[in-house]
This record gives sequence, C-alpha cells and structure tokens, in this order.
Amino acid sequence: MRTFTILAALIGAVSAAPSLITRVETPFSVASPGGIDDLSLTGNNTLNGTYHSPATSDSNRFASQAKPMPGHLPIQLINSFGGGHVNAYIAGLDSEQRVVFIKADGSLLYPSSGGSEVPVPISDEIKIPLPAKGKSITITVPIVITSARIYFAEGTLPFFIVKIPTGDGLVQPSPANLKDPSAGVNWGFVELSYTEGKAVWANISYVDFVGMILSMKLSSTNGSGTQITRGLHSYALKDICKDLATQTAKDGYPWASLCIKNSEGKLLRALAPGDYSSINKKGFHDYWKSTVDKVWDQYSKKTLTINTQSSAGNVKCKVESGKLQCDGDNRGYSKPSADDIWGCNSGPFAIKAGDNDIHKAVVPRLCAAFVRSTLLIPGGDVQPGVSRSKYYKTGPSNHYSRLVHHYEVDGRGYAFPYDDVNPNDQENASGTLASGAPEKLTVYVGAPPP
Repeated sequence: MRTFTILAALIGAVSAAPSLITRVETPFSVASPGGIDDLSLTGNNTLNGTYHSPATSDSNRFASQAKPMPGHLPIQLINSFGGGHVNAYIAGLDSEQRVVFIKADGSLLYPSSGGSEVPVPISDEIKIPLPAKGKSITITVPIVITSARIYFAEGTLPFFIVKIPTGDGLVQPSPANLKDPSAGVNWGFVELSYTEGKAVWANISYVDFVGMILSMKLSSTNGSGTQITRGLHSYALKDICKDLATQTAKDGYPWASLCIKNSEGKLLRALAPGDYSSINKKGFHDYWKSTVDKVWDQYSKKTLTINTQSSAGNVKCKVESGKLQCDGDNRGYSKPSADDIWGCNSGPFAIKAGDNDIHKAVVPRLCAAFVRSTLLIPGGDVQPGVSRSKYYKTGPSNHYSRLVHHYEVDGRGYAFPYDDVNPNDQENASGTLASGAPEKLTVYVGAPPP
C-alpha cells in the first residue's frame, strides 16, 4: 500500500526556532500543486463511509441497494464573487453512512474506489456550476445527509475516493498541504447536517483556514424567523494577511507564512497556526512557553475558578505538584504545548473515555482562556468571565483568531475549536445556524449580504 504524506514546503522559512533576540520576517507560503502521490490521508480531510460498491452508482441505478432516507432541503447558492467562474460541490454521508454527492440536477452520485487502496480521482460530473455574479441557483437535497460540506471553488476542485477498512472514504481537499492537487485553487466550504428528524445544522468555520468568503441564511417554516451568519468581509483575506505580516514584523514569529499564495502571487487562503504546524513544526514551538510558565506560577499561589455553566457550578482549581488540579475533576492538567493550545484537543486538552462531566467542562473553558490570553489579566481568575472586548489584548496570543474576528461582519464564525465558550449567551462567537423546521438554506459566495 502506498504511503501518502504531507510534503512540507515553506519558502524562506528558517530551519530552527526563531531567535528571541533577532528574528527574520518570513514570506507568504507558496502552493505547488502535485498529484495523487502528494495527497495526505488524515482524519481532517478523509470522510469515512461504511459502504463499498465495485462501481460508481448514480441514483437511477441504485434501486437494488438499501435506499437512503428521503428529505427535501432547498439550498440557494447566490454568486457574489468578483473573480473567475465558481463551482459548488455538495458531499456527505447518507442515512446508510455511504459517501454521496448531490449533483446539479438534484440526483445522487455514489463514488466507488473499485477496491483501490490508492486514491482514485472522481471523474464523474459532480460540480454544480454557479451562474454569473449577481445571480443564483437552487439545488434541492432529496435525502438526509450528515457530516456534509458545501464546497465552493474558483475553478475545478479535485476529489478522490479510496478503499478503507469500513468501506469507501472520500479524500477531500487539504488546505495545509502545499502539494495537494487542490493547493493552487481558491476554495472554501460550509458545514451541513440534515438529520433524520429533518432538522438542519449549518456552520461557517475558520478553525482550519480562511478561504473563499462565504455567508449563510436559514429560514424556517415554524415562524421562528430567519437566522443569518454574515462571516467575513469580502476583502478580509487580503487584510488578514497584511496584518499577519505586521505581526511577524513585531514579534518575529512566522505569522505571515500562515498565508498561502499561488505561483502568480495571488492570495488563496490563510491557515490557522495549528494547521500551519504541519508545514513548519518549529515555527511556533516555543510561542506559548513563557505564558504557560506564568499561568502555572500564578495559579500555584491563587485559585482559578472555572464556571462550568452546568449544575456543577463553579469549580476551584490550583496548581499542585506541577499539575492544575480542579475540585471534582477525575484528573489534573499538565502544562500544554503550543500544538495543544492551537488545537485544544491534545495533551492536557484531550478528552478521554471515562472523563467525568467536570473534566469535560473544564477543558474547553481552560483552552479558550489560553487562546484568548485572558488567564493573566485582571478578572482572568474566573473563566469564562471577562467580555470579548478583553480577548487577545496581551501577548502572546492567537493573532489568527484575533484578526478573523476583527474582520467578521457580525463577529460570528469559529476561529478556534472552543470559540463558543462565552460568559453569557449574549456573546455567541459561533457561526452556527440551526432549525428543526427548515424552509431554505441560502449560501452567499464571495461577499456577505447587505
């Protein structure tokens, strides 16, 4: 079986951690699209299905198999993009957990690897061409579909299918792989689940990267009104990357290299720092060390209170014998690394089987406090406690998250995994729309609605 790895490439990056005395500004990273051998197969870009067929099937030839649960979800795609031609792609898992694409005419396509353990390009017509700027198209999703994404690309976006132990898996574009076949394409996606109860959950997320600008609106049939997440301004990517370059000039860390351009110099996307670590593992490896040490020192002398925002109420925590110990928690927290803080799902922030409810409540609130740099500021001894106006004000901080929120129209859209942690319901930073009685989901491509 062939091994697929992310091929690291960083133009002008230093080979070791930047000196604390003298730092050199790093340029934007450059995409160099490759072929099948350059694909990376990871949990982040592989959608695992539980069904394998020897041949690709469309909905007209699938009658002999178990039929997916029917549904009816109109999705309107509005083209507000000022660049080249845009194609959309809708992919996810049907009610039988099979990888499926919704085609432009609303029919279904079930791609097959043919039993190949090497990814096979999906050559069937799966793209949904968008009309000219200012116009829209409506696609009706005829089935229940979960773990889904609606992709948008300036041009053609390649997808692959591969045999996995459970069936067939969909290999999706990887934003952080500079050699991925999609690396030179400007693209983005929104997340979608249309459940067996006919409820809709849709989300705009910048947890991994900022790409093509997308906004969403969800209307309902039950009189609950219309929800909207406007996301980023149409010019946000350019300004985010300009400000990341300014941050590099300030502290010498490779914030500018989070931005990826093509060989012609066109900006394509900005990566979250955790995703950038797959390109340059040493770039931020010492970034949080001084802050972590100060946090551990401070809370060995005073109490940190975690408001679990549950029946457990406030939990008192203190550093003892090198670990942060919280009352009623089944285990303590060791010092997190930079990767732990960027991703909030490894090291002390990994939630394991058997962890109790208090532990599950402390993890997101503790990691969010690190990301937002609020543990050492006045009032930071209660988490969550301070308002969003005090987030990201002291360094080190997650400047990618800071800038994403700065350029959001309405302040909504996850910039890190636990961005929904807030002291009250009035400060919702997530970009989620949800309805148990959806009428229509609308996605705006290229610019938010007025």
